[in-house]
Amino acid sequence: MTEPATSAYAAAGVDIEAGDRAVELMKTWVAKTRRPEVMSGLGGFAGLFDAAPLARMAHPVLATSTDGVGTKVAVAQALGVHDTIGFDLVGMVVDDLVVCGAEPLFMTDYVACGKVVPERIAAIVKGIAEACAEAGCALLGGETAEHPGLLAPDEYDVAGAATGVVERDRILGADRVQPSDVVLAMESSGLHSNGYSLVRHVLREAGWSYDRHVAELGRTVGEELLVPTRIYSRDCLALIEAVEVHAMSHVTGGGLANNLARVVPSSCTVRIDRSTWSPAPVFGLVRELGDVSERDLEATLNLGVGMVAVLPAAGVDAAIALLAGRGLRAWVCGAVEGSTGPDDARVVLEGSYA
Repeated sequence: MTEPATSAYAAAGVDIEAGDRAVELMKTWVAKTRRPEVMSGLGGFAGLFDAAPLARMAHPVLATSTDGVGTKVAVAQALGVHDTIGFDLVGMVVDDLVVCGAEPLFMTDYVACGKVVPERIAAIVKGIAEACAEAGCALLGGETAEHPGLLAPDEYDVAGAATGVVERDRILGADRVQPSDVVLAMESSGLHSNGYSLVRHVLREAGWSYDRHVAELGRTVGEELLVPTRIYSRDCLALIEAVEVHAMSHVTGGGLANNLARVVPSSCTVRIDRSTWSPAPVFGLVRELGDVSERDLEATLNLGVGMVAVLPAAGVDAAIALLAGRGLRAWVCGAVEGSTGPDDARVVLEGSYA
C-alpha cells in the first residue's frame, strides 16, 4: 500500500494537521479585528478589503510598511510567553504608517517556526490580533510556515506588513517642518522592540538570568524585557485631527536623534533637551551593567521616547492635554531652528537627563 503523502511530509518534519489546528484556534482572535471593509474570512488564498469607501476621499494615497520583531522573540521563547510579542510586531509596523498621517487599514502576518505547536501559534496570533484591534487595523490574513532543519522545534520568527491611507494634502513630513516648531515627546512603555541584541549581550556577559528580580524595576528582568511595545496609532490620529501637526517620527532602531533626523529638512536643526525627561530604570540598568556609553545607548535604544510630533508651539498645550486624556504622557523636549550651514547636524541632543 502506498503511504499517504501527508505521512511522508510529517516524517520530514512538517505537520499539516497541526497547522490546520492552529488556524482553527486563532480564528476567534482574528475575528475581533474585523472592520466593515473586510470581505474575506481566515483561510483563503488572499484577504479581501473593500476599497470603495476610499472613493469618498478627495485624493487617497496608500501607505505601506513591513517589519519584524528582531531578537526580542528569543526572550519570549526562553520564557515561554508568546501572547505579547504580537504587540511588538504590530507596533513596529502600523506606527511607521501613522507618522505620515496614514490610518492603518489592514495587516498580514508571517510566522516561521521549526515545529507547529497549535497552542503556541495561536498565542502569537492572539497577541497580533489584540494589537491590531487596539490600532483599529484589520488582521486580514497571514501565513504560518514550518521549517524543520532550519529552525529548532521551539524557535520561531514573526514579521508583518500593513497598508494604510491618507489624504494627499494631509501627508506629514519634512517639507512641513519650520523653524519655531517644537518637538513633542510621547512616552514609551519601555524598551519596545529595538536594541535587544545589545541588551541580551549585556545580560549574558553579566551572567544575569531572565528570572532575576531587580528592585529598581519592580519585577524580574524577563518581565521587564517582555513589556509590550506601546501602540500609538489611534493617539496620533486623534492628535492630527485636533491640532496642526507637521511631522512625526517613530523612535525605533537607531534611537531618537537618528529617527527624528529623517523628518527634519536640511534647512533646519532640532535641539533636544535631555533634561526634560528621566529615562526609565531599565535604560540605566543596561548602561551600568554593560558599561555602555551614553552615545551608544542613544544610538540604540529609545530611552523613554517612543514617538515624537513636530508641531507649531500654539498647539502644544492642547496636544499634551489630549494625549493625557488618552492615557499617554507627553512633553515638549525640543525646538526647531533654522540651520546656519550645510554641515549643521539635523538633530542635536543637549544637556543631561533629569
